[in-house]
Amino acid sequence: MVNLQQLPTLTRTLENFSFVQRHLGIRDKAAAHMLAFLGYGSLDELIDQAIPVKIRQPLDLDLPAAQSEQEALQAFWAIAQKNQVYKNFIGMGYYDCVTPPVIQRNILENPGWYTAYTPYQAEIAQGRLEALLNFQTMIVELTGLEIANASLLDEGTAAAEAMAMSYGLCKKKQANTFFVSELCHPQTIEVIKTRAIPLNIKVAIADHRTFEITDDVFGVLLQYPATDGSIFDYRDFIQKAHGQQAIATVAADLLSLCLLTPPGEMGADIAVGTSQRFGVPLGYGGPHAAYFATKAEYQRQIPGRIVGVSRDSQGQPALRLALQTREQHIRRDKATSNICTAQVLLAVMAAMYGVYHGAEGLKAIAAQVQQQTQILAMGLDKLGFVVNREPIFDTIKVQTTAEQAQAIRQRAEAQGYNFRYFTDGSIGISCDETTVASNIETIWAIFSAAEVPFTQAQLVQNFVLNLPANITRTSDFLTDPVFNRYRSETELLRYIHQLQSKDLSLTTSMIPLGSCTMKLNATAEMMPVTWANFGKIHPFAPRSQTKGYQQMCDQLEHWLAEITGFAGVSLQPNAGSQGEYAGLQVIRQYHIKRGEAHRNICLIPESAHGTNPASAVMCGFKVIPIKCCNSQGDIEIEDLRAKAEKYQDNLAALMVTYPSTHGVFEVGIKDICQIIHDNGGQVYLDGANMNAMVGICRPGDFGADVCHLNLHKTFCIPHGGGGPGVGPIGVAAHLVPYLPKTELEDKADNIGFISAAPYGSASILPISWMYIAMMGAAGLTKATKVAILSANYIAKRLDDHYPVLFKGMNGCVAHECIIDLRDLRKSADVTVEDVAKRLMDYGFHAPTISWPVAGTMMIEPTESESLEELDRFCEAMIAIRNEIRQIERGEMSKEDNPVKNAPHTAESVICGEWTHPYSREVAAYPAPWLKQHKFWATVGRIDNAYGDRNLVCSCVGMEAYGEG
Repeated sequence: MVNLQQLPTLTRTLENFSFVQRHLGIRDKAAAHMLAFLGYGSLDELIDQAIPVKIRQPLDLDLPAAQSEQEALQAFWAIAQKNQVYKNFIGMGYYDCVTPPVIQRNILENPGWYTAYTPYQAEIAQGRLEALLNFQTMIVELTGLEIANASLLDEGTAAAEAMAMSYGLCKKKQANTFFVSELCHPQTIEVIKTRAIPLNIKVAIADHRTFEITDDVFGVLLQYPATDGSIFDYRDFIQKAHGQQAIATVAADLLSLCLLTPPGEMGADIAVGTSQRFGVPLGYGGPHAAYFATKAEYQRQIPGRIVGVSRDSQGQPALRLALQTREQHIRRDKATSNICTAQVLLAVMAAMYGVYHGAEGLKAIAAQVQQQTQILAMGLDKLGFVVNREPIFDTIKVQTTAEQAQAIRQRAEAQGYNFRYFTDGSIGISCDETTVASNIETIWAIFSAAEVPFTQAQLVQNFVLNLPANITRTSDFLTDPVFNRYRSETELLRYIHQLQSKDLSLTTSMIPLGSCTMKLNATAEMMPVTWANFGKIHPFAPRSQTKGYQQMCDQLEHWLAEITGFAGVSLQPNAGSQGEYAGLQVIRQYHIKRGEAHRNICLIPESAHGTNPASAVMCGFKVIPIKCCNSQGDIEIEDLRAKAEKYQDNLAALMVTYPSTHGVFEVGIKDICQIIHDNGGQVYLDGANMNAMVGICRPGDFGADVCHLNLHKTFCIPHGGGGPGVGPIGVAAHLVPYLPKTELEDKADNIGFISAAPYGSASILPISWMYIAMMGAAGLTKATKVAILSANYIAKRLDDHYPVLFKGMNGCVAHECIIDLRDLRKSADVTVEDVAKRLMDYGFHAPTISWPVAGTMMIEPTESESLEELDRFCEAMIAIRNEIRQIERGEMSKEDNPVKNAPHTAESVICGEWTHPYSREVAAYPAPWLKQHKFWATVGRIDNAYGDRNLVCSCVGMEAYGEG
């Protein structure tokens, strides 16, 4: 029997095992040690010294009380049950599919894959780079084009990127019209229209069969198959476009290309689309990996990331990101795109789907889909309905009257079936990989409202594939060995884990990347992502069937608005770059609606993330840089004031990151916001560093008008090896009317669709919902404080070895610190890249290097890492500094030392003659903990320049590449 007097003690004990305590890596005893080391008596004393009092205020956030993992999962399960899982035949580029369990369990649900970071340190990212190379190869061969990127965000935004690329390539100065077939998917048309307006591009939407391509057309977009299911031979139209020097883009269904003539063989210059139906759940619209393929001559204009083959220091083939990696940091406002990421995790899933099935399996799936569709059409024809007569693949359009359509809809929904209902009264039906004979017979019954006098089996007997020769694929695809080796689950499982073992993820050690927090992605947060009631929902299903999604989104929007101090939030932007773009579009629309469309000046600090100026230019703004020149790296307020006043008649916005890109809280942020407002502008705050403010201060309270958030950072959505992400925006009350729309037919003043799906990457929003629900207001606040504590602890531990470049008030940093390695080049001929590679030998991913200042490292520890892990990282960095000191003293060769030669692979250490002046043990086991657990880089240091000079971006020829 429990003694009631012991209950308070028991309660306190249970609190020590709450989710908050599980999420935080620093326990109270460790925190006390760290605070004593820093010279503070309490965590609150540190926060008082680190964060300007002018922006802090007592926050009593209106958030639910923290729940345990089980309580949150039970509550969220109840919400999930409000989503009704219907059999979806809506189409529009979204299809139900089968995720092979071996891929679901071992990639989508595997932290070895989903907690890895973007592969900027390629030597410890060879696994996902190989998987992405497989994706690129699959796209190239299916589309019949020459080069593909490692994925984009969704089909609609990929089409918009194609429009922008076509515009940039156009050699006709007078051309400003982009033709879009009216048979493109409606959400793609909406995204195109949104993107075109600020660039002053005229969008001509018409029937390609009657549209005349004139001299003012710089590009065209066609859907293949069309949104109504029709398949057209576009050769003549593409030839006419080329006759006017216009670029031709085809948005093509990937599965259909197993049977249909590839766009490249029709003459297309660009192909875009989605790989969703290659094993990736519907998920209410995302995340899904879009693809972008084009001709080799456009390889330097293609947006996003490309994986290329190069060679390592031993001359062996090695993979890395090629060409425009971090293009925005180099070109800034001259960048052709603001995309700085990919949908890596989803691209890996799609690629593995291709590897698992191979060309033969994909053809069989495609043939089954087309057979079911044609039999469905045959049956409806026998029932007296008129079906589109063009060749079809997976979609038919059935002519009905408005009265018929209404009655059919009632019967369909009673059966749990969703069709597409066109505005002209017709009904669209799309089949997919999951469609079976009983579904076809049910649809016939729904349409006939009576007993159907035939069966599917009877019609199959008379089935003949209805594809004309001119649109039938004759070329081979997926001939590389990787697509023909792994047919059994055992073989694929081993391949997946072989690749996983090449990648450093959070399952190995901390990933201390400044500006890109890699914190704990709790398993309880991840579990709902694969629940059917979230995964099997079509993004354009009736809202009556998606009440669970609506409740989750409404609650998450409210919580994020409360945390940031804003009046409204849009969850639609599906990446940080998309959030930037959406926020600036909202500001632009606000000025237009006030009759001040001439406001086109955007002030951006010189230290800003490169996507900032790229996004501003995409929104039609002219970028004016602001100096950052004091010892803290702050904005030079007098320069800001002078330029704000100089451009006050045309000032649109300021883009500012807070805490600053330099890892400090700028004392003058409220004054900065006031200066902009006094001169007629709006303040866009880049919320990439919001994890340093949650629960302590709010952007909406100290003057920001718009703030984008990286849910894949502050709110625990994992980076997935370089994507997915979510970048919602919060806005002040006067900007709420302009937030992105979520209904296709909405005609309000909003900015339109930013992403193709109404709620962007909706199926990963449960992660952030669960995180906030389990942390509660107090837990979120403590997480912020612990992150700041950890950053200041690392800064002080390393300061004597690598000077901390920027410090804020009272000598504190925010949630990250920048250490200066520039003098090492002079003293020891050691670069920041050398140190980054040597860290791999110690089992760590390097911090962010050479940004925002060349020759520096930006370190961000997060709140999830333990004191032991922080110390281990610091000890590794100090040990490397001591190795450099040996070089400085002449005890090690400047040319041949463990820092310059890093990383050391197992093969280089074990095999062959050892010719270096340092020992094998120094190379491979420079710290004692490595003898208990050693992570090996699988390739030596990669020669990036060689790979760019000899560009290879597909599997074909990879084996021979290392011999060159």
